[in-house]
Amino acid sequence: MSPAWTITSTPASAATASGRKSPCVSAMTPTTAPDIVVRARLPTRRIVVECSRDSLRLPRGRSGTSIALIEREGDMRYTRISADCHIDMPWLPPDLFTANASALMKDRMPYVVEGPDGLQWTTKKGAPFGLVGGIGSTGTKYVPGQNHRVDVMASTGLYDDGKKGIRRPGDPHLRVTDMDRDGVQAEVLFGILGAATRLGDHEAAGEMFRIYNDWLVEFCKHYPDRHIGLACLPYGNLDAAVKEIYRVARLGLRGLELSCSWDMEPMWHPMWEPLWQAVNDVNLPLHFHTFPSLPPGVRERQTGQTRRAAFFTSVAGFQMNLVNILAAVIGAAVLERYPNIRISFGESGIGWIPYALDRMDFEWEDRFRDLGLTMKPSDYWRRQCRATFQFDPIGTKLIDDMGVETLMWGSDYPHPDGVWPQSSRYIQEQFGHLPPNVIHKITCENAGKFYGLMS
Repeated sequence: MSPAWTITSTPASAATASGRKSPCVSAMTPTTAPDIVVRARLPTRRIVVECSRDSLRLPRGRSGTSIALIEREGDMRYTRISADCHIDMPWLPPDLFTANASALMKDRMPYVVEGPDGLQWTTKKGAPFGLVGGIGSTGTKYVPGQNHRVDVMASTGLYDDGKKGIRRPGDPHLRVTDMDRDGVQAEVLFGILGAATRLGDHEAAGEMFRIYNDWLVEFCKHYPDRHIGLACLPYGNLDAAVKEIYRVARLGLRGLELSCSWDMEPMWHPMWEPLWQAVNDVNLPLHFHTFPSLPPGVRERQTGQTRRAAFFTSVAGFQMNLVNILAAVIGAAVLERYPNIRISFGESGIGWIPYALDRMDFEWEDRFRDLGLTMKPSDYWRRQCRATFQFDPIGTKLIDDMGVETLMWGSDYPHPDGVWPQSSRYIQEQFGHLPPNVIHKITCENAGKFYGLMS
């Protein structure tokens, strides 16, 4: 692959702003002439040539001497990788789906209209997708003082920018600025969570995800060593999901995310076999993220304290719902039959996992030896599974019961229960009692190796 060369001018002071000593720059005479910066972007690294205008041999007919230095930057240096971040529909281009849908599907796609609280995402059937630039995957309205973590994010101008049409989470260049603010070098991008359930149209959901995945491919091309995009797969159309697995693998996305819902077939059902085969074929990690356990609108139809109690119940236990998928893929011998399949449970939390593993081991040894497993359920966990969490001080006391290699920290940016832009504070609070090498594994190395960023 030939690098695409570009030449840009920057002030001489900018070349040394990072503190790097450059013989080329040090040899410059005191002058205001800009440096010439030549960059070649490669799939895994960047080559930079920096030198003063006086030291660059220009094309024939121009003055100049010879290039004094070629400075080569090595691979991206990682100290913190977030294994759970998000790009939600409220931060996507307003016409993304209607502009790219087929003629037959255009009228069934989400689009943006003016609403009582500003621009909002909806469909012709009235499906609610939240406010443009709203909070979290549901795009709720920002109300100061209602949620401390959201207030902290709002203090950075995130939601004010959203009202102005500045989509920081949905713009690759603005997004890396937010990553830098939080000390994160790379992040895993989960997709439009819950969108298929809200859409209520399995066929249209397949088209919606196809469009999103195409957009995500282009999004990740800007910073391939920093943005790890996960392709969204529809849960209600297995044939479409399988076809999409092979398609996105060819496009270069780095992982797969099966859209989950309260009404989907259990993962122990034999109907999922084509999915397992396809995931095994493409050798991309499969992701299951937390998802609502109730049909859309059940909580929203409540009022007052009843609605608050329903919300509290949901957020208190939503992470533990993933035990149903974990037990299913182990109990149905999926991980036994496909030892190369890798699974990550997004935003699952980790405090409940030791209990679940112990429970599965006990039951397998007691009365489920006929499942066709050749080792304990907890061994499949350690061999093929990972879990992400942003803040779980109970779980960090039980690391040995899960295996440190199975745990990956994530900031959950830009969700309301995430820790951005204060990740350093929360990392210190929950990991302060651990050795530095263990902290590095959980906050960087494990994800780096899982996604091929680090060897």
